[in-house]
Amino acid sequence: MAKKKKRRTTKKWYNTKKRQPTEWLVVLLGVLFALGVGLVYIQYTGAQTQERLANEAKQEELAKVKKKKEFINQLAPYAQELQQKYHVLSSVTLAQAILESDWGKSSLAADYHNYFGIKGDDPDNTKEMTTKEYLNGQWVTTTARFRVYRDYRESMLDHVLLFAHGTSWDHNHYQHVVAATNYTQAAQALKQDGYATDPNYPEKLIELVKTYRLDQFD
Repeated sequence: MAKKKKRRTTKKWYNTKKRQPTEWLVVLLGVLFALGVGLVYIQYTGAQTQERLANEAKQEELAKVKKKKEFINQLAPYAQELQQKYHVLSSVTLAQAILESDWGKSSLAADYHNYFGIKGDDPDNTKEMTTKEYLNGQWVTTTARFRVYRDYRESMLDHVLLFAHGTSWDHNHYQHVVAATNYTQAAQALKQDGYATDPNYPEKLIELVKTYRLDQFD
């Protein structure tokens, strides 16, 4: 009887070695390095964004300052011309134009060239608009008719003539404004003579004159 041959078996060996501590350390260092790079990148991009926003805000502010200077420089020469003829201080004329028209941006100024909120009665040369008045200790919204002008020069002339010639019922109504020798006196006289209902009107004008050195045009 023939003997059965034994089947030879070959054992397969696999790399079952455990990962060494140094290898874990390398992996850990790699992860930490990646996190560090990511954190630095985030901080860098964040700083860049903040710098960009700051530059945009700065440019926007510079643009506003430029427009304000242009507004003053546009009106100042004619304000000085009117001062020589009618004795109304240029600084007060400019301060009122700034305050009443919001630097020429109000709809009354932008659309109808009325820079001083001057009212009228004739429907042919006025426009009915809403306005705020200080009455009985509080601000109220009401409607009134405001004069319409062809350009800012016509508005400035009418404004000065109102002070120089007064109202239809009192030709000396604004005599204190015309007689003022400095912008502080003129601002107080406007309140005294009832030009505006705002109780803080003089202080607002005085602050504008000081901030933008409008008295240099007097």
